[in-house]
Amino acid sequence: MKLAAVTIDCPDPDALAEFYTRATGFERSPDSDPEYIELTGPNGVSLGFERVADYRPPQWPGQQTPQQCHLDFAVPNLDEGEARLLTLGATRAEVQPAPDRWRVLIDPAGHPFCLVIGGA
Repeated sequence: MKLAAVTIDCPDPDALAEFYTRATGFERSPDSDPEYIELTGPNGVSLGFERVADYRPPQWPGQQTPQQCHLDFAVPNLDEGEARLLTLGATRAEVQPAPDRWRVLIDPAGHPFCLVIGGA
């Protein structure tokens, strides 16, 4: 079994796909439509963004609306990676359990994701 894609619920697939395109460099699939946009990375794994009516963003670290899953992205430098993503529209989560090892950010649709040290 090989992971092919991760699909993320959101209110506006185009806006969220634009954020992740700028953040990752993944390319938009020509098969995308207003309800589902797919971005494909160089290793063939795709990120999908699917419109959901009455979308409610996850609450983190609270669980009133659980996150259910989150993405981790490897960056060579946490401070530089965080600064770059903040300029693209992410926000810094108030709670940072281990900011010297990983950073929790929130994408424009409210999904938490982490930056970790790695060879990006």
